[in-house]
Amino acid sequence: MITEYLVFGILIATLALFIWGKWRYDVVALMALMATTVTGAIPYTHVFSGFSNPAVITVAAIMVITQAISQSGIVNYAVKRLAPATKRDFWVHAAMLTSIAAVLSAFMNNVGALGLVMPVAIQLALRSNRSPSLILMPIAFGSILGGMTTLIGTPPNIIISTFRQETVGTPFNMFSFFPVGATAAVAGIIFIVFFGWRLIPRARIKQKKAEDIFKIKDYVTEVRVSADSPLIEKTIGDFWKMLSRESLILGLVRGIRKRLNPPFTEVLREGDILIIEASSKELEQIVLEARLELVGTESFSADVLRSQDVSLVEAVVVPGSKVEGATPQRMRLRSRYGINLLAIAREGTPFRQRLKDVRLSAGDVLLLQGKADTLVETTADIGFLPLAERGVQLGIPRRVIFPVAVLFAALLVSVLHILPIQIAFFGAVLVMVLFNVMPIRRVYESIDWSIIILLAAMIPVGGALETTGGTNLIAGVIASVSLHLDPIFILGLVMVITMTLSDVMNNAATAVVMGPIAASLAQSLGYNIDPFLMAVAVGASCAFLTPIGHQNNTLVMGPGGYHFGDYWRMGLPLEIIILVVSLPVIMYVWPLR
Repeated sequence: MITEYLVFGILIATLALFIWGKWRYDVVALMALMATTVTGAIPYTHVFSGFSNPAVITVAAIMVITQAISQSGIVNYAVKRLAPATKRDFWVHAAMLTSIAAVLSAFMNNVGALGLVMPVAIQLALRSNRSPSLILMPIAFGSILGGMTTLIGTPPNIIISTFRQETVGTPFNMFSFFPVGATAAVAGIIFIVFFGWRLIPRARIKQKKAEDIFKIKDYVTEVRVSADSPLIEKTIGDFWKMLSRESLILGLVRGIRKRLNPPFTEVLREGDILIIEASSKELEQIVLEARLELVGTESFSADVLRSQDVSLVEAVVVPGSKVEGATPQRMRLRSRYGINLLAIAREGTPFRQRLKDVRLSAGDVLLLQGKADTLVETTADIGFLPLAERGVQLGIPRRVIFPVAVLFAALLVSVLHILPIQIAFFGAVLVMVLFNVMPIRRVYESIDWSIIILLAAMIPVGGALETTGGTNLIAGVIASVSLHLDPIFILGLVMVITMTLSDVMNNAATAVVMGPIAASLAQSLGYNIDPFLMAVAVGASCAFLTPIGHQNNTLVMGPGGYHFGDYWRMGLPLEIIILVVSLPVIMYVWPLR
């Protein structure tokens, strides 16, 4: 009994740390794993058993296959072929791109699907003189909805399927989630296309220029006073007069001395570095007129921002990527990749450090400079998401079609029950490596190890909660509260609890925690566990209220110019719609008895 309450307390503390967000969710999961092990709830021989769990293997394999398909260019090509339809009414524009994101997410990693559609969506919106804010949140939500429809669409589905196999002996198959997931996805997309986008704040919708939507007005950048600059012996006040009233002079670096908010009476000297906030258009004008040098993260002067050989690209820091938490100085962008970081935009979090010392956060928008012919591809290889259309490489047909063919072969083998899904998809990765479609180095780079660590750590913790009786304790409390309720309301309660957790913590962790609780609740009430597991699967994917609930929400926050409180406006009615339409379908397809 003591162990049961200790594990329950560890789980509560883990959920609190997930919500607090001070440490990354994989670190929190490892802390929970070690704490549970110390209590004796997890035998030493099973501490790292999560790494061999079929769900972990399947998720890793899907990440690799998604990367291979992304690199082939076939999806980008297909999206561009459909692009002319977006020039019509906005509802056609929204329906096209949101549906494409949803369909891709059914067979790819959510983040990978959004990463393919988002740059094209931004460019199409700007060409149509529409604000990208109108379309970015819809396609992010669409990609999450699409993941509900298949086993491989989202990690929660894989986790719930694996848990069912451990509980009743057979997993959910590839399309077991389709009746419920497709119903929720279609209802959600209809709402988004015709009504949801209208709930985005008007202030965001009015932003139609690239410098507005990418928040370049908030860019922090550095310029050096060159030897021939007319600003020498002039004051900072004189320089400020050249800037617009929206721009700021944040600091002055002279030698080893840095002064924040320097006085306007300070006289400028050759070699002084000024830290300023300015739009890209104003920055280009000032660099030319005042003959300043762009410093960036290393000494890399340029008289103009762009030339025939040098180009700029905006890029977003992807949640969970290897660059998140790193500093530009440690990454050595210039020396290793030939790229210069000119500026950083971070929504709602001002900073006063030198650019090289800023720790990158998910959703940061970076202004990068490099060789025009390789900049976008190199940026993507580093781990950023370029906010520009990537070229479609159709030169080698085998490299274009082969990854898609391998994916469908793996799907077919799994659907026909020839091989378990984890074996089929692991085999697909091996085939791509053997045929040199995916170099082994890129295989490891394409796996989001933070998700893998999270799953591998939380699965034993969830198992400990179940074996010590913690799930029965929680299920008993829920059962006593809902004893006299109609079954559909009990299912609804499970889904609402799951939705709430998913909005503030990782959806995979939510599924790990709620799956055993839902199954225990069903068994205590004498019901079939399948509808309860389906309710958890749907609820875990419904993270629409906050930008931290799902990686895709974080990904569009910076480029869309959204604020934290913008998401619930469209997300809350969307979650209510999914709740209302999903419950009857769950009870019809998966009877309670």
